[in-house]
Amino acid sequence: MNSHGTQPYGGKIGNTVADSIPWWPTPVTPPPNSPNVVLVVLDDVGFADLGCFGSEIETPTMDALAAAGLRYNNFHTTSICSPTRASLLTGRNHHSVGMAVVSNWDTGYPGCTGRISNRAATLAEILRPAGYSTFAVGKWHLAPIEDTTPAGPFDQWPLQRGFDRYYGFLDGATNHWDPDLVADNHHIDRPEKPDYHATEDLVDQAIAMVTAQTSAWPERPFFLYLCFGTGHYPIHVPKPYVDRYNNRYDAGWGAIREERYHRQKDNGIVPTDTELPPFNPGVPNWSDLSADEQKVAARMQQAYAGMLTHTDEHLGRLIATLEEIGQADNTVFVLLSDNGATQEGGPSGHENAMRYVNGLDPRPIDQQLANIDDIGGPGNWMVYPMGWAMAGNTPLKWYKQNTHAGGVRDPLIISWPAGIADGGAMRTQYHHVSDITPTLLEAIGLEPPAEVAGVHQMPMEGTSMMYSFTDADAPTSKPEQYYEMFGHRAMWADGWKAVTRHIPGENFDDDRWELYHLDEDFSEARDLAQAEPQRLAALVDRWWEAARAYQVLPLDDRILERFHVPKPRPITGRSRFVYYDGVYIPSDGCPDIKNVSYEITAELSRADGDDGTLVACGDVASGFALFIQDGRLVWDYNMAWEHYVAETEPLPSGPVTVTAAFERTGSHAGIGRLLVNGMEAASMDMPVTHNTHIHAVGISVGFTKAPSPSPRTTGQFPFTGTLGRVVIEVADDRELPDQLLVLD
Repeated sequence: MNSHGTQPYGGKIGNTVADSIPWWPTPVTPPPNSPNVVLVVLDDVGFADLGCFGSEIETPTMDALAAAGLRYNNFHTTSICSPTRASLLTGRNHHSVGMAVVSNWDTGYPGCTGRISNRAATLAEILRPAGYSTFAVGKWHLAPIEDTTPAGPFDQWPLQRGFDRYYGFLDGATNHWDPDLVADNHHIDRPEKPDYHATEDLVDQAIAMVTAQTSAWPERPFFLYLCFGTGHYPIHVPKPYVDRYNNRYDAGWGAIREERYHRQKDNGIVPTDTELPPFNPGVPNWSDLSADEQKVAARMQQAYAGMLTHTDEHLGRLIATLEEIGQADNTVFVLLSDNGATQEGGPSGHENAMRYVNGLDPRPIDQQLANIDDIGGPGNWMVYPMGWAMAGNTPLKWYKQNTHAGGVRDPLIISWPAGIADGGAMRTQYHHVSDITPTLLEAIGLEPPAEVAGVHQMPMEGTSMMYSFTDADAPTSKPEQYYEMFGHRAMWADGWKAVTRHIPGENFDDDRWELYHLDEDFSEARDLAQAEPQRLAALVDRWWEAARAYQVLPLDDRILERFHVPKPRPITGRSRFVYYDGVYIPSDGCPDIKNVSYEITAELSRADGDDGTLVACGDVASGFALFIQDGRLVWDYNMAWEHYVAETEPLPSGPVTVTAAFERTGSHAGIGRLLVNGMEAASMDMPVTHNTHIHAVGISVGFTKAPSPSPRTTGQFPFTGTLGRVVIEVADDRELPDQLLVLD
């Protein structure tokens, strides 16, 4: 190794320049005419949600990509976000690389580490040494969230996994009006911009990156990985986009589902003999809802549709920029959703997804109706009813999380003006998200490397789809594909699929397997398990073989419990945390103060008139804030819009120590007390406290990071006195919560 990297020095070093020969290493360049790559990932967008896949939602930019390229109607993902992204970027199965479920969880087994193995290089780690610039923008959710504090470790952040630049959010969800932003390797405040929205900002950043790259070195290709938060909750979108769909959804999810189904058949998106299965269990008939319930539910879908249209418009800005700077024709555009539409809103949806997350019922319908115009806005964290998810996945059954088609069969568009001539065509070959990286490597002309950064690489498990660019009738190159998520399982091979929907806590041996001939039954409508028991048994056996080969085992149907696996936690495993003024700690890097007694003590000095935030966590949807207002110490505990508030008499001036103390008296319940210089000054009953997530927004000290959890304060409301240490001490009386179906 020398100053020229791995290439041995080829010159001659004499005593002087006169008797020496200079030498320069050969620059690393990609194969001639290597295309740019723009990989766009949508979040929780169903098979039928794009206009070009049968929707009434306006997505002209995505439709234009499809018209110029190819749509794939037989493309599959993993049914959850982090695993799909891990598989997408590595070309391997998600368990193989360690991402069984979301990156928040490490259960101590090789298939569920919450991080991508270094033996599975990302596409960026392959392309950067080959001469590409590499940019990641938007949602990451591929690093253990407890590792996303200012202390790191940073080894699974985007810049350490092959990207030159990063701008986005590291967790699974964020407030689009005031996101939890990271630039490269550090947290930042959102830009101060009127009418700010994260989607617009992400596209601005993507445009800036590729424009600067092309200006400086136009011959160098780039890889842009652009991941929107659309349409994961919270559904946030400017109101004009919501109003654009006024009255469009008044007929309900059943009617919209029928419309999409017939449009899909008429336009060749699904075979004409595709059956529309009955409603998924638990989805009410629209006619069974009251008029008020219908109004609220329709408005929720308007917001979702508006958010997708808003994102489509801003994606259009990026594509227009690429055309303007001469980079569009030789760019491979790949656009997909990470899984199907989500069931997480339940039968009626939630104005505030943090209520769902913490097991609370929706607010009474009269309250929802009174605030109907807030849906999609800054004061709202909406997730739509699962009836709309059923329509989003038309004509498929079930949802995100499941291994039935509604969870794993998702829209895919590939457009490459210089490389795909069959614009607007449909491709029906069976493929999986692990096939995207092998496809792109073949399109570029690169072989998967045997070693990356000194680490021997596991084989690619995906199969290139590039043959399908030119041959619509070619048989699929995919021999088989397994699926597993929370014990839901499936196995596809030779046009047949065995699948089971697992009930958490039940014996895996009691799961009922279904059998579908997908080549003749697009929507998994005709279960042939009883008619073909031998075929079913053979597929189940193949699933077990795949499970052993790809690190799927042990089967694990725990959900909420995985947050509490007793693993080493150097950042969050302590009982005492000391923070200082101006610090921000992301959510999973914070002390876990759910269902346990704790104390938050702030050492401060103030003069008359000094007010502001001492500690805050979360935002308007959920969390807590400890602040001084009009000289009084206030603790506002926001239990997903149920507020418990304690307030003292005016504080003394000068040095003072204040404490917010929670004493757990029962499961997720207790008493909150405010202490001033060790003496109790106020108290409040707290009958229901957080049991799953306080919020994706973590703890800020001396200011409020996001829109305040308390309606009594606005902005960052910084403390104007002198704030010393803030000490959080967690007791040892924690009670682990019951299982809940809560995911990102």
